[in-house]
Amino acid sequence: MLVDSHCHLDFPDFAEERAAIVARAKAAGVRTMVTISTRVRRFDEIKAIAEAYDDVFCSVGTHPHNAGEERGITVDELVKLAEHPKVVAIGEAGLDYHYDKAPRDDQAVGFRTHIAASRITGLPLVIHAREADEDIAAILEEETGKGVFPFVLHCFSSGKALALKGVELGGYVSFSGILTFKNSAEIRDTAREIPRDRLLVETDAPYLAPPPYRGKRNEPAYVVNTAAVLAETIGVSNEEIAKLTTDNFFRLFSRATRPIGVA
Repeated sequence: MLVDSHCHLDFPDFAEERAAIVARAKAAGVRTMVTISTRVRRFDEIKAIAEAYDDVFCSVGTHPHNAGEERGITVDELVKLAEHPKVVAIGEAGLDYHYDKAPRDDQAVGFRTHIAASRITGLPLVIHAREADEDIAAILEEETGKGVFPFVLHCFSSGKALALKGVELGGYVSFSGILTFKNSAEIRDTAREIPRDRLLVETDAPYLAPPPYRGKRNEPAYVVNTAAVLAETIGVSNEEIAKLTTDNFFRLFSRATRPIGVA
C-alpha cells in the first residue's frame, strides 16, 4: 500500500474523470489520498469529493497564493470546518515568494492563522514553502515556542537547512515528483538526511508528474514512481518505502483511517 499525501482532486484537470483517477490509483496500490484545500471559501467542493470516496480525505485551508483574497479567514472558522470527520489536515498554507501572488504580509498572517488552527485541533499543518526558507524557518521556530503543532513541509524543493530545521521542530518532509527529476540531485541529497520516520510521498497532482509521465498531467497513481526513486535514494526496497511512508502518514495524519483489510 502507498498513500498520496497531497493531491488536488478538485482541480478542473480531473473534473471529467475523477472516479476513473481514483480507481487507477487504487489499482496501482495507492489506497489513501488526501485532496488538499487551496481556498476555504470553496471547502464545500473539497468536502464533497472526500465524502464521495471512502479512501479520499481532505484538508481545509487557504493557499498562500490566495491569502489576499481570503485575508478574513479566522482561526475559529478553520477549527469549525475541521470538525468534519473527513478533514485530516489544516492547509495548505505558508509562504510563496516565487510567484508573490498575494502580499507577503497577508501570506504571513494567513500562515500564522493556520498554525493556530493546527495547534488547537491537533491536525497537521500542510506547509507550502517556495523561495522563503528563512522566513518559514523563523515563523516555525517562533510559533513552536508558543506551543507545538504537527506539520509537514510538502512537495519539498527548498534548501536542506529548512528540511533539517523542520525535522528538529518535530515536522515531516514530503517528496513529490521533483525528487525524480534529473536536475534534483540536491533534493535527493536532502532526502538521504531525513530520518526515515519523517518521510512522506505525494504527487501534488495535477502538477509535477515523475518520469515516464513528465510533461503530462500528474495523478495519484504516479506516486508509485516517486516512491520507487525515494527507495533507491535512501537504499531500501520498494516494499520498505511503501511501509514506512504509509506508517508515517497514519502517524501524522492521525484522523485518517487505514483501508479495511490493510495492515
